[in-house]
Amino acid sequence: MIPQGFIDDLLARVDIVDVIDARTTLKKTGKNYSGLCPFHNEKTPSFSVEPDKQFYYCFGCGAGGNAIGFVMNYENLDFPDAIENIAAQMGIEVPREESSVSQKVREKNQSIYDVLQQSARYYQAQLRQHPQRLRAVEYLKNRGLSGEIARDFALGYAPPGWGNLLEAVGSNEQQKKALLNAGMLIENPDNKNHPLYDRFRDRIIYPIRDSRGRIIAFGGRVLGDDKPKYLNSPETPVFHKGEELYGLYEARKNTRKLERIVIVEGYMDVIALAQNDIPYCVATLGTATSTAHLRRLFKLVPEVVFCFDGDNAGRDAAWRAFEQVLPLMEDGRTARFLFLPEGEDPDSQVRRIGKSEFVRNLSEATQLAEFFFESLGKKVDMNSLEGRASLGKMALPHIRKIPAGIYHQLILDQLSSITGVDLQTIQAMDNPTPPDASPRPQLVNTVSRPPVIKKKTGRSVCMKAVNLILLKPDMVAELDENGELAKIDSPDIDLLLQVIALAKKYPSSSTPELLGRIYATPLGSQLTQLLSKEQITPEEGVVQEFNEIINHLLHTQRRRLNHHNWLEEARQKVKSSRIDQIPPEES
Repeated sequence: MIPQGFIDDLLARVDIVDVIDARTTLKKTGKNYSGLCPFHNEKTPSFSVEPDKQFYYCFGCGAGGNAIGFVMNYENLDFPDAIENIAAQMGIEVPREESSVSQKVREKNQSIYDVLQQSARYYQAQLRQHPQRLRAVEYLKNRGLSGEIARDFALGYAPPGWGNLLEAVGSNEQQKKALLNAGMLIENPDNKNHPLYDRFRDRIIYPIRDSRGRIIAFGGRVLGDDKPKYLNSPETPVFHKGEELYGLYEARKNTRKLERIVIVEGYMDVIALAQNDIPYCVATLGTATSTAHLRRLFKLVPEVVFCFDGDNAGRDAAWRAFEQVLPLMEDGRTARFLFLPEGEDPDSQVRRIGKSEFVRNLSEATQLAEFFFESLGKKVDMNSLEGRASLGKMALPHIRKIPAGIYHQLILDQLSSITGVDLQTIQAMDNPTPPDASPRPQLVNTVSRPPVIKKKTGRSVCMKAVNLILLKPDMVAELDENGELAKIDSPDIDLLLQVIALAKKYPSSSTPELLGRIYATPLGSQLTQLLSKEQITPEEGVVQEFNEIINHLLHTQRRRLNHHNWLEEARQKVKSSRIDQIPPEES
C-alpha cells in the first residue's frame, strides 16, 4: 500500500500542466491552459487545465480530475500504477506500507518478474550466439522479419537440451524455486535423468509483456517435430492468459493515439503487421477472445476489428467473438470482421497486397450488424414467411444483449426491414412482459392514501454534492455520515458518504489532494466514471447549495420512510379486519 503522505507530497510537487502537456498539446489561455480533449473526438478545444487548482476539466465530455486521475484515464492504469508512472517521471521511488502477508506476496511476485527478465535476456543472447541459432534465424528471415523488429519484440531462442535455462538462471535453490513459480521449469520426480527441466526447448521465444512492459510469460514456436507447435507459459501469479493480449504493450508504445485495434490469431501476425507499419494489432494467448479482453480494448479504442480465416473454422471463431462483443456494443463503439482469402494469414496478405490495401480492407471490413444478419440469413429461407419468422426469433435474444441506446434501436430497425414486421411489433417482442408481471392483489382501501412518491434516481444530486465537497472540503465538518445520511436509499450515496468521511478527516486538503485520496479507495474508479456525467459547480454559493442538497436527500428519505410506515400500518389493519370476519369454529 502506498502511504497517503507520499501521495499528498507527490501531488504537491508535480505540475499537472507538465503531466498533461507531455501527452497532449496544451496552449496557454489567460491563467489556464486549453487544448483538444484526449478523451473524446472534437474539433474545437473544450479541455481546460487550471494550474492554480491543479485540476483538469473537459466542458465537452465532462472528464475531470487531478494529475493522478488524468494518468489513470489516459494510460488506462489503476491507481497504484498511475502513482508509479508519475513518480518514475520525476525520478522518485514509491514507498510501500504492507502487511507481512502482502509483503511476502509482493516479494514472491517480484522474484518471478526478475527471473522472467533474466530468462528473456538469456533467450535473446542465444539467438545471437548459440551454435545452433542459424535454424532460428533462418526461420525468422523466411517469415520476412528484420533484425530491428526482432529486437523491438525481444525475440529469442531456446536451444535444444533439457537444462540450458536451468543452468544459466537457476544458480541457486532460490532461483530454481522462482523459475518453477514462473512456469519456466517443469518438475517431474519420476524422470530420474531430468527431475527438473526447461519448459521451452528448441523453440523461437516470444516474450509476453503486461501493460507496464514487464515480461510476465513466454510463447514458444517449435523448430523441430515436437508437439505442440505453439506453447505458452502456464498460469502463474503474474500471468493470467485469459486477460492478457500479446502485442498490446507494443501497440500502445508505438502508436501516439490508438484509434483502432486489430485482433489476429498469432504472434507472427502481430509482428509481421507491425513491421509493415500496422502496429495496432494484438493476439490472444491460446484462448478465444473473451469479454474481459474486449472490455479492456474498448477502454483504449472505439473500434475493434477481428481478423479471421475465411473458412468455416474462421466463421465459427467469428461468431464466438460476436457473442462476446455484443454486450459491449454501446453507442460510439464499432466492431468489424475481416475475413481473409483461403490459404492466407495477415502476414502473407500484407506482404502480397501492401500496407495501404490492407488498411483499406480493415476500414471496409464487415460491420457487426451485417455479419449478424448475414450469418442468421444463411440458416433460413429468406424467400419464405416461415424463414423470415425464424430469423426474427433467432435474432431477438441476441439483440436484447446490446445495451440500450441508438445502436440497439438501429438494429431493431434493420430487423424490421429484413423481416417485414413493423417496428412497433418488433419492439414489443424485444421487451416481452415478464411472466410474473401480472397485476398483484391490491390492499383494501380502508383508509385514504398519501400520494405515491416516485423514487428519484439521485445520481445528479449525489454527484453534485461530491463536486461541491471537492471545492470546499471543510464545509462537511458538522455532518454525521454514519447517522441519518447512511440510511438514504439513493444511487451513488456510498460514494458521497465516503467523500464526506475523507473530507472530514482531511478538511484542509486541496481539491487535487482530496481527489487523490478518493482515487485510492475502492470507489475511485466509480468517481472517474461519474464525474464524466456531471458539471463542475461554480464556487459561488457552494455552502448554500450543498446544504440544500443534503436537506433534499434527508427530506426525501423521511417521506419515503413515512410512506413505508403508512403502508405497513395499512397492511396490519387489513389483516386484522380479515381475522375479525372469520366465524368462530363450532364446538
